[in-house]
Amino acid sequence: MSSPAQHADPAVPLDAAPNGAVPAGAAPTEPVPLDALLRADGLHCVYQPFVDLDTGAVLAHEALLRGPAGTPWQSPLVLLDAARAAGRIVDLERASLATSLADAARLSGGRPVTLFVNIEPSTLTGHLDVVLAAVAARAAHVQVVVEITERALAADLAGVLAGAERLRAAGCAIALDDVGVEPASLALIPLLRPEVVKLDLRLLRTVHDVATITVAGAVRAYAEASGAEVVAEGIETQADLTRALVLGATLGQGWLWGRGERRFAATTSRPERFAAHSISPQLCTTPYEVIGAGRRLRRAPKHLLLPLSHTLELTAAQARVAPLLLAGFEDARFFSPDTARRYTELARQLPFVGALGVGMSAEPAPGVRGTALSRQDPLAREWTVVVLGAHTAAALMARDLGDEGADGDREFEFVVTYDRALVTAAAQALVGRFARA
Repeated sequence: MSSPAQHADPAVPLDAAPNGAVPAGAAPTEPVPLDALLRADGLHCVYQPFVDLDTGAVLAHEALLRGPAGTPWQSPLVLLDAARAAGRIVDLERASLATSLADAARLSGGRPVTLFVNIEPSTLTGHLDVVLAAVAARAAHVQVVVEITERALAADLAGVLAGAERLRAAGCAIALDDVGVEPASLALIPLLRPEVVKLDLRLLRTVHDVATITVAGAVRAYAEASGAEVVAEGIETQADLTRALVLGATLGQGWLWGRGERRFAATTSRPERFAAHSISPQLCTTPYEVIGAGRRLRRAPKHLLLPLSHTLELTAAQARVAPLLLAGFEDARFFSPDTARRYTELARQLPFVGALGVGMSAEPAPGVRGTALSRQDPLAREWTVVVLGAHTAAALMARDLGDEGADGDREFEFVVTYDRALVTAAAQALVGRFARA
């Protein structure tokens, strides 16, 4: 995306939302000629480099869609608005992908190149076959990173995770754009585990704000734990470059290096920095199964573990940056009225609160996302409470030992952990059930 000083410039990606007024008279007054543009190859892409902030080397390029120069269709915002109005977003993205991937094969001269492409959240979750078909036809020397916006996570977390894994299986890394627009979604980033995080361009202009430093700190913590690249957009000056370094960026984009051209700058190939890393194994397991050997397991009756569970809920409610809360209850009958009241209140404060269990409804309490488990699912024998956020990671993972008798006296084998990697894996295992629901 462009910086605020660049609103009049068309160097913005296909998925850019209008963050500045379209110039007067830019919007066409006649019916949208999308069919004509698509049939006559009237669309093209320009390419903006990603620059390593330590070495100055160009490591990748982002494809930015354009219409015919000198017409309103040159603006991707006009193209997007028109495509949405006509129900043609998927057709527009199909054309954008085909154009950019063909350009990457040709303009790179056969040398390895990394290309970032943008797709809409609706395409990721509803028309992913279009993207998969396009990347399957790419040249062997073209590495692809698929860029989605932060807003996609909160809208359909399970769908985004499922789509991202299919893209990773096709060899595409995932970049998450506009991070910081919705600070609450910071808690969801570790679940998607994007290989690249792109800071919202406005953060570069507000480096003195506490809120900006909070976002940057959360992204820095994620990057340190995962090895992800962090991109600062909108770098126009050397002062901007210094601000980007303060925010923890490793890569930069902006007018300091180019406004977007119909060619590729000389590129240094570092494909390992944009390699896809699957999380599918975690999505198909259970929290208890990810504990692994070497951890000491304890036993206790349920009534002694309940205070631990409630403490984790309190931890979530009091966190400085709101985390998500996921809980497996074995069976919906254990999601009691008292629990429903607590979780309703938590759902008002947290970006995502989920509950799983046999017979669990889609919304077991107001604002709570629910999913029903099969009785044959091994998760139906586990009691799990996971709190995961930018600066918070804690979990109770317990397995029912099958005792009969009063509910409070039932014994569980359990682990309480604050190990971020383990807590993240447990959370991914739970969200994987939402994806399959």
